[in-house]
Amino acid sequence: MQPENITLANPLRSRNDIRQLINELLNAVTPFFKKDASRVDLANFTAHYGQRVANMETFSRLLWGVTPLLAGGSEPEQFSFYIQAIKNGTNPQHADYWGEVDPYDQRIVEMAAYGLLLALAHETVLAHFNEQEKTHLWRWLKQSESQAIPDNNWHFFPILVQVGFHKAGMATHPQALEKHFAAMEHYYLGEGWYSDGPGRPRDYYISMGFHFYGLIYAKLMEKADPGRCAELRRRATLFAADFIHFFAEDGAAVPFGRSLTYRFAQAAFWSAAAFAGLEVYSPGVVKGIVLRHLRWWMKQPLFDRDGVLSVGYSYPNLIMAEDYNAPGSPYWGLKTMLVLALNDSDPFWQAQELSLPALNAEHSIPQADQILVRQPGHLWMLTSGQLELNNFVNTEAKYCKFAYSTRFGFTVERGRYGLSHAAADSMLLLSEKDNYWRGRRDCACVKTADGMIYSRWQPWHDVTIDTWLLPLGDWQVRVHHIHSARNLDTAEGGFSQPNRPHPLVETGPGSCQLTTASDISAIFCLSPHSRRGEELLTPPNSNVLFAERAAVPLLRGELTAGKDLLISAVWAGESADFNAQLCPQAIIRDDVVRLVTANHEKRLTLTDLPEISV
Repeated sequence: MQPENITLANPLRSRNDIRQLINELLNAVTPFFKKDASRVDLANFTAHYGQRVANMETFSRLLWGVTPLLAGGSEPEQFSFYIQAIKNGTNPQHADYWGEVDPYDQRIVEMAAYGLLLALAHETVLAHFNEQEKTHLWRWLKQSESQAIPDNNWHFFPILVQVGFHKAGMATHPQALEKHFAAMEHYYLGEGWYSDGPGRPRDYYISMGFHFYGLIYAKLMEKADPGRCAELRRRATLFAADFIHFFAEDGAAVPFGRSLTYRFAQAAFWSAAAFAGLEVYSPGVVKGIVLRHLRWWMKQPLFDRDGVLSVGYSYPNLIMAEDYNAPGSPYWGLKTMLVLALNDSDPFWQAQELSLPALNAEHSIPQADQILVRQPGHLWMLTSGQLELNNFVNTEAKYCKFAYSTRFGFTVERGRYGLSHAAADSMLLLSEKDNYWRGRRDCACVKTADGMIYSRWQPWHDVTIDTWLLPLGDWQVRVHHIHSARNLDTAEGGFSQPNRPHPLVETGPGSCQLTTASDISAIFCLSPHSRRGEELLTPPNSNVLFAERAAVPLLRGELTAGKDLLISAVWAGESADFNAQLCPQAIIRDDVVRLVTANHEKRLTLTDLPEISV
């Protein structure tokens, strides 16, 4: 049910439509403003940094919507509250002072919003501040210059504070800025890609973090720092050619990685590209990506009944939340509203909204170890080697599955014991005959080449699995070469789909197919090793896209100690497009596997492996 204070009828096609949406999102939070305070209390749950900082975070993240309104020539209805709250929060003598920050402090994250506020709306905002109040604001933000922070996208937060100081005529610290830019160079991978810190994943933080902030810097500091700004634009241009493949024709983006509760921040990169005037795709194409994405999200049940953004993905779901997701965390999605800072005459708003350009059905990204596959009504991604070293909640489910889908999402683990709790979709799980299941987590080696992704992983120290993932047209094929010192049970799942209505289940000695009027999800065993087809039902609220129980087509089998070869083919999409007769065939001769369909063929050699030390 859509809350009354969020207008479902908003077509989200014009600048005024976006302005209306921002105001509705902000106004839904207004009843939770605390009089004479500088925090917003939305709910009773909290994050690891505690309720007081979480309430400060909520207020601060609203500024990602307030700032584009101000820069675009309008004010939020509660403008006086925002001004007074900032004054109170940065005044050391006030009871609601936000406080002195500590190393690795969440408040440093939120300082970026104030940097952008100063950069884009300092004249409007500071007109309401006296000199002492300006000094308080400057001193509070200045704490970001020297505090220890995680070695990842956080380096951009003090950088944006320096940009705000520069644009507002406040004293800057050029050495701090240089230090943080230098730190991020250590994990620039080339071709526009960063990892989110040394050895860390390549997820949406690269788009909504590194490049979003980098393009803001490139726009606002072009005269002061032209060389760096040109390089940031160059990298963003390279990245855009890959990132466009993450978006489906209906506006959805592939759900993958942590922090999915930021939701429409998935398109923040494109808003920053428009803001910076990045000449990568035509303004009409960029406009289409942003607006279709927002329209897709506004069709999801992502709000609580009072119109407040919930924690979750397409629906309220604390089960998939991170330890750092507080009630106000989802308002980071307002970063995508940056396009409202562009005036009516900007090419973005003047352009006619256009569809996605012609894109290859298969797009490989070696720097991220990802392959995007586009079929009618279904966009999916193969990936390997994306372990999040901080071990955030459900890391394996969010990063380590074989595939992620705009149509079918993915499930998160609900418990170690029992297969139904173990998030078996798009995974090979193994159990040592005790119903405790292990899947792929960290990889000893990953290589993306020749239209396939290879990885080596060890669920136990004496079980080594070499896995190849490859698309063959609309089919996904997986090859697992297993060396095991243990007797194991195996379970390999295809894409999950909603169990309501319950799908027609067709199982056989080596296949399982789940069919509804609109969808099919199927998995077939292509290897000589015998496996039986089964349907698996997961608990409710385990899939990030739908709340009902998920149905997963599954292959079950047993392995004895020694060497084994498991090959499977997966298909999922619109029912009308499926033809089981087109399932790939696996032709195995010695150590060579040929994978063949009517229109495609790929081959791999099981012994042709990268140099690996395990």
